[in-house]
Amino acid sequence: MPEIFVAESGQLKNGDRRIVKTVSGEVGVFKHDDAFYAYSNTCAHSGGPACEGVMIPQVVDIIAEDKTYQGQTFDESRMHFVCPWHGWEYDLKTGVSIGDPRLKLRRYEVVQRDGAIYVIA
Repeated sequence: MPEIFVAESGQLKNGDRRIVKTVSGEVGVFKHDDAFYAYSNTCAHSGGPACEGVMIPQVVDIIAEDKTYQGQTFDESRMHFVCPWHGWEYDLKTGVSIGDPRLKLRRYEVVQRDGAIYVIA
């Protein structure tokens, strides 16, 4: 599979993303906590641009010992990205759909070489 240039290593900071074109479509490349993740930019729900929406930490319900609801907070260790068309969320580290874990985005390998970042697509 060909390697597609994404960016020079210093150009992507944590929280950044790039969308690159490949022969089979678009791929979203994310940088988070100094790691890279790349997925097909086609939402499993309706074909929207899955990698182009907001990135948010996982929302967690707070439940007390007596089983009463106490509100919500965010889990910063679990990042999601959201397809802007219909709000489908995906786990950044796995590409798995939060709403339907049977579905996930196609994942691509990311390599760093000679001061540059490439996706193998």
